[in-house]
Amino acid sequence: MRKIVSSRKLGFALLAFTALTSPALAQDAATDESGDIPEILVTAQFREQNLQDTPLAITAINSEILEARGQTSVADVAAQAPNVTLAPQGQQNGSGLIAFIRGVGQTDFNFALEPGVGMYVDDVYIPTLTGSLLDLMDLDRVEVLRGPQGTLAGRNSIGGAIKLFSVRPKGDGSGSMQLTYGSYNRIDARGMADFSIVPDKLAARVSAVAKTRKGFVKRLDYGLTHPGSGVPSNTTNSDAVLGRLGGQNYVAGKLALKWTPSDTIEVNIAGDYSRERSDAGASVLLYGNHPATNANGQPWLSTTGGVGIPLNCAFVPNGVNSCDTLTGYNKKFVSYSTFLDRTPATTQAPFKPLALDPHQDLDNYGLAANIDIDLTDNLQLQSITAWRRYVSDWSQDVDNTPLANQQLSQRLKNRQWSQELRLNGKALDDRLEFTVGGIYFKRNGTLAARVDLNYAGIDFIHGPDPTPASSKAVFGNFTFHATDAFNITAGLRQTWDKKDYTFFRRNPDLTIPGVCAFFLGAATAGPTGIGNAPNCLLNTLYDTSAGFKGNKFDWRIAADYRFSPGLMMYAQVATGYRSGGINPRPFSIPQIKSFNPETLTAYELGFKVDAFDRKLRLNTSVFYNDYKDIILTLSACPGSPCLQPNNVGAAKVKGIEIETTIRPLPGLTLDGAFSYLDFQYKKLTGATTVTLDMITPYTPKTKYSFGVQYDIPEVAGGTLSARFDGSYQSKVYTEALNYDAVTVATRAGGPLATLTATNKINSYFLGNGRLTWKSGDDDWSVSAEVQNIFNKYYFTSLYEQYASPGTISGAPGMPRTFAMTLKRNF
Repeated sequence: MRKIVSSRKLGFALLAFTALTSPALAQDAATDESGDIPEILVTAQFREQNLQDTPLAITAINSEILEARGQTSVADVAAQAPNVTLAPQGQQNGSGLIAFIRGVGQTDFNFALEPGVGMYVDDVYIPTLTGSLLDLMDLDRVEVLRGPQGTLAGRNSIGGAIKLFSVRPKGDGSGSMQLTYGSYNRIDARGMADFSIVPDKLAARVSAVAKTRKGFVKRLDYGLTHPGSGVPSNTTNSDAVLGRLGGQNYVAGKLALKWTPSDTIEVNIAGDYSRERSDAGASVLLYGNHPATNANGQPWLSTTGGVGIPLNCAFVPNGVNSCDTLTGYNKKFVSYSTFLDRTPATTQAPFKPLALDPHQDLDNYGLAANIDIDLTDNLQLQSITAWRRYVSDWSQDVDNTPLANQQLSQRLKNRQWSQELRLNGKALDDRLEFTVGGIYFKRNGTLAARVDLNYAGIDFIHGPDPTPASSKAVFGNFTFHATDAFNITAGLRQTWDKKDYTFFRRNPDLTIPGVCAFFLGAATAGPTGIGNAPNCLLNTLYDTSAGFKGNKFDWRIAADYRFSPGLMMYAQVATGYRSGGINPRPFSIPQIKSFNPETLTAYELGFKVDAFDRKLRLNTSVFYNDYKDIILTLSACPGSPCLQPNNVGAAKVKGIEIETTIRPLPGLTLDGAFSYLDFQYKKLTGATTVTLDMITPYTPKTKYSFGVQYDIPEVAGGTLSARFDGSYQSKVYTEALNYDAVTVATRAGGPLATLTATNKINSYFLGNGRLTWKSGDDDWSVSAEVQNIFNKYYFTSLYEQYASPGTISGAPGMPRTFAMTLKRNF
């Protein structure tokens, strides 16, 4: 009886929904003069489709929405995308992006690991987190696809994909110039020009951006700001500010050409270059607990009176673990980092002192050619050819103190080439639409670093480690229109992956480390005590190689049914895959371990609604993921130091995502998004210390966002728009091992007997406001904006290493900022 009642209720609800949405698309979707919500076209299934006709969970954001929100970085997009986390990597990993979708992602920039979220620019794959923190320069739209995209994207994208699509040349003589000035001496300049070279044959589009901003975290000289502490000063003048962290200096440019030699051929060629010369990333110390001595008990740094200085709460400027006495500065945005190792040299550690330049540099450039050929009325061939290269160079003062607990300078080089072919067609009187194709991707990269780990008693040269890799795949996607309302889609993909890794570990003078006297019976204070050869623990890690090969078949099947012009429902099952590899950072031979590929099977139901004559849009999806052999990087594993990818286990992940846009009144637009995710480990594997109650990093249980915009016409001959955007995310953990609040006894002295260690970023809400006036002819606009209106203090990432190094650092988000923007279109 209950089933009958439930069925009747479902039937009545469906009939009501159908009646409500029936007239929704009766008007021209390309116009919104009446205040209708405009149509957004996406290419998630290889061909242009209305967003509301696509049986996938997609957040699509066009250039007008990006401009209205004042969003200029790909990381900004995550605020309005359900179950999506995008954040800058932090000082430890240089210029790049942390990306997670539905609990699947990656925090490690190293070539050994594939991103769990695929990043694409004009269908060209970006293979690492480094180089993926992109400026939204001259974009047509951004598509955020949630769930496995292997059968729908150039490379395997197990968690989802973020696709950026540039505006193609039109040859219409249009252009724009934009200038922004704001807090921290922010200056942004943007420009674009679109022009015809050969009428109706060859068009060009040139775009560029330049951004500078002063750092918002001050690096203070501890000796000057704490007279009487005995900590040596690192400056010869009276200015306590040694420098800043988080400052930006970035320029980028792009030249795009569109050649149409005939009605059936279109060739798009683009070249781009970006150059970053920024400060080291913003970072502050949140936890310090180390005696700061070597294996023989000798201090890393002594006071002017010759007394050893411990790394304790005195160097933590703010928070529960602070006993700092600093005054006169905003302690939330203070670091005592010097990027200087003044540890006295010994025979075991002779390569001192060491001074690093605090910086974050990136040179990123490439060429791409996209060729579209209409072979027949029902058959099109598309070729996507790309070559890219980047060099990323950055430094890190992990402990943010004058004590050199650990310092690193890293240089990552990447060169890639890819070729993708797609054949799009129709058959069976247009009832069958299909895409078949293949991709070949080849990458060569190296990582070189100076790794100064005083806490572990080693100071060495990492690499350059060559990491060549290649991937081949064939794929197909087929949609059968069973009726005018019912469609069935099937996709498949076969992938072959190969990676190699060769390890080179040397002393800073480029000699190969010798054998540890300790292991030969010498009476030393362990293998890092005086009397051993420098870096002898790394003795066997020179010209040592390992490799990985794998292949995987993935598939997808989906069905969608349009109940009315305004209501579509869909269901799909899809699999995803991320290749395995080799631990890229072994500190001993036993740590050269392989990890297996991870796999995911995703089940999804959803509906998409346009109602009330397209004044309401509501898209909802629910999903259940069977996630196996999860790859996560562990910093707590057998042996110290350790930073090692592992297959930690299997999990069941379920959730819901809701997105809506409402235009209830002329001039008023409301938009919102909500997501909930339940992540539950069901099985743990290997020697992992992950427990069943933990969750993957950067995975909030709850997220929501909303935007309110009101347009007032006829204001000084134009339109005045007032907009507010708010976004919330619940707590996240930044490591595979989740620590809420671990009470730790101090081992470094100071007035605090215990300290609290955590890798949890607490929940937070951010609000942004923007006021824009546009002239009636859309030639001029002026905007005033406030970011982080409520001046919320929050962190975008944490670097937690409390167990052995005894430090936790955090990357704070920017405080409240103001900016004015002037734009001229022509």
